[in-house]
Amino acid sequence: MSVPRRPPALLAAPLLALLLLLTGCSSAPPSAPASDPVRGAAGPQSDAASGNRSSPRATPTPAPTPAEIPGLGPGTRASIPEDARQAFVVTGEEADANQSSATLYSREDSAKGWKPVAGPWQAHNGMEGWTDHHVAGDLRSPTGVYSLTDAGGRLPDPGALLPYDEHPRFALDGVGFFGEPLEGSFDHVIAINYNRTEGVSPLDRTRPLGLGRGGGIWIHVDHGGPTQGCVSVPENRMKELLRTLDPELSPVIVMGDAQSLKR
Repeated sequence: MSVPRRPPALLAAPLLALLLLLTGCSSAPPSAPASDPVRGAAGPQSDAASGNRSSPRATPTPAPTPAEIPGLGPGTRASIPEDARQAFVVTGEEADANQSSATLYSREDSAKGWKPVAGPWQAHNGMEGWTDHHVAGDLRSPTGVYSLTDAGGRLPDPGALLPYDEHPRFALDGVGFFGEPLEGSFDHVIAINYNRTEGVSPLDRTRPLGLGRGGGIWIHVDHGGPTQGCVSVPENRMKELLRTLDPELSPVIVMGDAQSLKR
């Protein structure tokens, strides 16, 4: 009697199950990957935790603004030459006042700005105050920015850095507007380069703008009252100024009433 054969399907099922077990191919989901020892359990998404995120760039600190001379407006500041390293600032109380304040400023370079080095000192200006269009005999001091290149006086040079012309023609007598004696006012002077030629004695009478525009505007020794148009400071301050103003630093005077200097 013949043995009945098992159907082929019944033989294939156990064999297929065995093959699946050996190859690892199953319908179950894959197991979670092992933790990354460098990136951490979260894998590539853990950069922040691992410190791999780029550091934010530091905001650069802006350069400090160079210090400006207080009380000067943009127009006046622009009139100061770029190469000027000394500025003698004379500020009148009001447009019609003859009393003022004077301060000397200096700067190492344009990037570092200005700083006060002497003053403020009491000073006098023209009897009738200030003007932006000076003419001979108006008794007003001209406003503006002017270079300072030449000095002189009746007395010997006290140690001036500017060229100094000692001459007896600087002698002065008489009285001022309030009866104060004028003697000694021109013992030491510094020429303000308004309507004059630079590089000559303050006594030089050349007037490039014409005689009608006045001239002979100086910084000189104060006699206790207003001037014809000059600026005057006490004698000890005058000597200090002469010993400080350096032609190598291209000194200038900035002069005018407070309101006009703010322009």
